[in-house]
Amino acid sequence: MTPPAQSTPSRPGHGLRWSPSLADFLFVSLVVWLFLAGPNGWIGLLSDGDTGWHIRVGDWIRANGTVPQTDLFSFSKPGAPWFAWEWLAELLFSYLHSWAGLKGVVLFCGMLIPAYLLVLFRHMLWRGATSLLALLIILLISGSSAIHYLARPHLFTLLFLAIALWILDADQLRPSRRAWILVPLTLLWANLHGGFLALIACLGAIALGRLLNGERAPALRYAAIAAACLAASVVNPYGIQLHLHIAQYLRSDWIKDVVDEFQSPRFRSESMLFYEILLLAGAAACVGLARKGRWSDVLLILLWAHLSLGAVRHVPIFLLVAAPRIAGQFTEWWQILVDSSARRSLLRTFDELSSDLIARFSWNSVWLALPVLLLIVLDKPINWPRQFPESRFPVNFIEQNAATLTGRRLFASDEWGDYLLYRFPLTQRVFFDGRSDFFGPEIGRDYIALMNGSPDWAAIMDKYRFDSALLPVSWPLYAHLKKDGNWQLVAADKETALLTRKLLAVATTAQDRRPKELTAVGLMKPAVSAETSKENRR
Repeated sequence: MTPPAQSTPSRPGHGLRWSPSLADFLFVSLVVWLFLAGPNGWIGLLSDGDTGWHIRVGDWIRANGTVPQTDLFSFSKPGAPWFAWEWLAELLFSYLHSWAGLKGVVLFCGMLIPAYLLVLFRHMLWRGATSLLALLIILLISGSSAIHYLARPHLFTLLFLAIALWILDADQLRPSRRAWILVPLTLLWANLHGGFLALIACLGAIALGRLLNGERAPALRYAAIAAACLAASVVNPYGIQLHLHIAQYLRSDWIKDVVDEFQSPRFRSESMLFYEILLLAGAAACVGLARKGRWSDVLLILLWAHLSLGAVRHVPIFLLVAAPRIAGQFTEWWQILVDSSARRSLLRTFDELSSDLIARFSWNSVWLALPVLLLIVLDKPINWPRQFPESRFPVNFIEQNAATLTGRRLFASDEWGDYLLYRFPLTQRVFFDGRSDFFGPEIGRDYIALMNGSPDWAAIMDKYRFDSALLPVSWPLYAHLKKDGNWQLVAADKETALLTRKLLAVATTAQDRRPKELTAVGLMKPAVSAETSKENRR
């Protein structure tokens, strides 16, 4: 295999690591840009209600000393088998929440984001990228991945995959036993988030690429590492059942049809424009890499480009995988252009500036811990979240009507259901929440039919014996319930309404009154896509 082009920045001596570096400054700058200077700040990390039930699962694990095997939260599937497949992250979230409330959760998750971006940036420099090009790519990646920057366990996958890919690139250049550290990393990863399968896929692409190069021994070696990592991932509370569940989840046609993060990217926002730029850059880089026989790099880019075009949830992983390869290849082309320019040209001046910066970007000092410690200690003037964002959840409305809500068979949106699970821990059950993989297509279709005001809404309400509804006033179902004489309005404001049922009829023929099958377009038409709404919030 032809090794990646390597720059040779002057490496600082051990003593200089006590001095702040530009890499430290980059980390601090990313924190400021993402959380301190923006309009949403830290509370933007709580824009997804799943954070709430993740915390409560962790609370349950701490209280019971084991992981759950059955559902804890719903009245629509009480006692059904359920996998808390992110149990270790949820346990960590619970401890953080007990220590410092929502501040602890958002601060920890917030630090994972600049950490993975910093690892990725230094990986690009290791691949030979100029510092200014690497900075530009990091800014594009941060912008295009912003809608995925949420306080959820998937952030572990971004950090661990960034580390793993650098280890693998270094191993391809100079094979060593260090690559086997990926095995215990996968064991930890599998208990934090299901994204550990991304590493297995990357190892498979690398092995196939080496085989295409006629390098059978390296191909077998990376296949063996992949097999060892896969075996290590079985060491979790659910064993192989975790893998079977993930496979079923990823194959679910219903999930692919109706869950926004499984939809193809919609190139209508600034973030997707940045992704499009890097997607085209990746395609161009593949041409240069293929000419040099770097098939592992080509396959990695093509694999994740394909997956990201099929599901927007894979966009951050594509960017993470492709960025070092794009940066290295474009730097080679840049160098050809610089070498052909005049000695005192603007191109050479720009290149010399970028080269001079590399040495100061190539390490991190102990001073990197200082801003993190300050954030831990400081309360004011930073506006730390004490509650979920009112712009996304009817926090005050729920507080005002807490007595009416508690203990009811309540219909609410999945996002609001997530918040209710957080607000009324293990005392308020919900019909539907963010665990779409758990509820499945039957309940999922009923939920979406109600959300859209299906003609069979009354039959579905009887089927699940709802006695109350907490709804956005913009939902068609709200208009139906207001007109129905069996429902009364308890409270309402400009955004939210709470209604209760006067008389609950026994639905004896609910099975015969199933809602008509609707197309995915018809089901989702009134709903605002997650990609669009989260982009607007940032």
